[in-house]
Amino acid sequence: METETEKYLNSCKERIRGIDERAWKAARRHWNGIAKPLYGLGLLEDALVRIAGIQGTENVSLEKKAVAVMCADNGIIEEGVSQSGHEVTTVVTGNIARGLASVNRMAACVGADVYPVDVGMKETIEAGNLLHRKTRNGTRNFSREPAMEEAEMLAAIRAGVETAKMLGRKGYHIVALGEMGIGNTTTSSAVASVLLERPAEQVTGPGAGLDQEGVRHKAQVIASAVAAYGLRKDETLRTLQTVGGFDLCALAGVCIGGAVYGLAVVLDGLITSVAALAACRLVPEVRDYLL
Repeated sequence: METETEKYLNSCKERIRGIDERAWKAARRHWNGIAKPLYGLGLLEDALVRIAGIQGTENVSLEKKAVAVMCADNGIIEEGVSQSGHEVTTVVTGNIARGLASVNRMAACVGADVYPVDVGMKETIEAGNLLHRKTRNGTRNFSREPAMEEAEMLAAIRAGVETAKMLGRKGYHIVALGEMGIGNTTTSSAVASVLLERPAEQVTGPGAGLDQEGVRHKAQVIASAVAAYGLRKDETLRTLQTVGGFDLCALAGVCIGGAVYGLAVVLDGLITSVAALAACRLVPEVRDYLL
């Protein structure tokens, strides 16, 4: 029987118009016709051609740019997988909302606007331009029980899709993904371990500064949970619900929403890449909208 999350994802999939091949080919001809080595701009050139396909015109516009930062806490930190506690999520998110964090300074250099979104922080704060789309006050400790219920996972995914919708309506053409959530390298590594069928130790790193012993412990926590739940690579939704995070689900939602509302989505680092992987497993058409 189809779950509510699957019904929602199918409704999103039905609204994706797909890449405009005419615009894509026109953009490729344009770049091939410039006095430079063929494909001389490498990945940048490929990205511009893809954006042309997304926007439906070879005359791409990147005037309005945004960074969507999904913020949430993760119960798995109770297992000592991070050097910091949830209070760091609160402080850093507040700084982002007030325009004081490094992401704000970097975004300003390229004329991008930053939108932090609370999709599951343990604490609730009022700060700057913080958007409130909270699912729950942090996920559960997945080493003891599934991180979230299905309805909570759906709410987080929907929050991401709705964020993309909001940005599209505001006239943004491209959105970069960001996140803030202590413990989310653990959730991301857990999801990656399942979806890529790789041992936990191969996809687990120090995060915000764990030493070698800390990384070994973190990988063991992930491996034990994945084995206990019997998660498989073809169970993307179950994996997100069981060992994922609200920020991870919301980021996957932004990827899906980007495809629905015609936004190019820029990935940055492990966590956003794992979210994009999950999004592509759920809605394969999303792949064409990712940079």
